[in-house]
Amino acid sequence: MHRETRFLISRRPYAVDLNSLRIETRTRYDGEPYYEGRINAVWYRRRKGVTYACIGTLWDIQHDLPRGGAEFLARHDDGRYGGDCHGRWDGTRYWGAQVPEVTERHLLVLRPMLDHFPTVPEGYDGWWTFHPPRARRS
Repeated sequence: MHRETRFLISRRPYAVDLNSLRIETRTRYDGEPYYEGRINAVWYRRRKGVTYACIGTLWDIQHDLPRGGAEFLARHDDGRYGGDCHGRWDGTRYWGAQVPEVTERHLLVLRPMLDHFPTVPEGYDGWWTFHPPRARRS
């Protein structure tokens, strides 16, 4: 992934909490370690003309231990699965957690995101995308 300087929904960008990286060390069949990482993220998606604010995680498996959220994202190069969505808000309906405390925690982030589209929520760094950087025109 790389960090973009501007928001383009067509590039499927994510804003991430760089301090939320969680790593679990695993062991391959041959005894070699690998690292499964997850980082908290929020993003916007548009479906049938409706814009959604989403909250969840990005995950990746890496063979070297990342030294932080930015390094983890810089190494993350396979975006085909996208983010694991834990909650989604379209301005009318919420989809996600069925635990009231979790729902309310999600909506504290998602409501202002949608109200002030396309802002990056406080505590998050955006925008990160799997699309290759565009060449600069001279």
